[in-house]
Amino acid sequence: MSSDIAVSVKNLHKSFKLPTEKAWGLKQAIFNRLKGIKGYKEQKVLNGISFDIYKNEFVGIVGRNGSGKSTLLKTLAKIYFPEKGSVEINGTLVPFIELGVGFNPDLTGRENVYMNGALLGFSNKEMDAMYDEIVDFAELREFMDQKLKNYSSGMQVRLAFSIAIRAKGDILLLDEVLAVGDAAFQQKCANYFTSIKGQQTVILVTHDMNNVIKYCTRAILIEDGKIKLDGNPERIANAYKNLWDK
Repeated sequence: MSSDIAVSVKNLHKSFKLPTEKAWGLKQAIFNRLKGIKGYKEQKVLNGISFDIYKNEFVGIVGRNGSGKSTLLKTLAKIYFPEKGSVEINGTLVPFIELGVGFNPDLTGRENVYMNGALLGFSNKEMDAMYDEIVDFAELREFMDQKLKNYSSGMQVRLAFSIAIRAKGDILLLDEVLAVGDAAFQQKCANYFTSIKGQQTVILVTHDMNNVIKYCTRAILIEDGKIKLDGNPERIANAYKNLWDK
């Protein structure tokens, strides 16, 4: 992989097995097997997706619900593994995909910051260097020694998001998180994304075409597990809107 490429995806395939009927007991299960009844159907979610993302690109991945975009993001984050194809990552990847992943409600905010950092592959020393920035961005310093279960959902979102964007990763992976927190915090996030545009590799899955146009330097439209369009954000945003007119 070329040194100027941050993420390389080649011929990615991913499917899920969806149960269609239950086998009531061992006898029924054996009968179904002998009759060739699988009891599930296979849903193809990613069907041969390939692309390269270059360093410092801000790429929006868009598509209707069920198109495969979130599955793609989780495959990039190695939450899912493909049946076929490959994903190569050049650098440290920091995902912010689902709130609460990597959090323990019985630990304090401070302890959760360090635990989250460890899950992302950072040492205690590296987290020491990031800690003040994370807490200041989240605006939660007076609450960091309280257990996370005493935080409101908004406070948890702010802490998790702050960890993700302040963890000094090379590649930031985001799933519909630009509208976190209250209005003031949303503006703070907006200012942050404006400041890193062209300075850091970001991959954003979103339904908000305004954010695609505002922040992204490139966009990819996925439909039925395949790439339909790849290129100019405004062109992709218009194509996405046209999907609803079909």
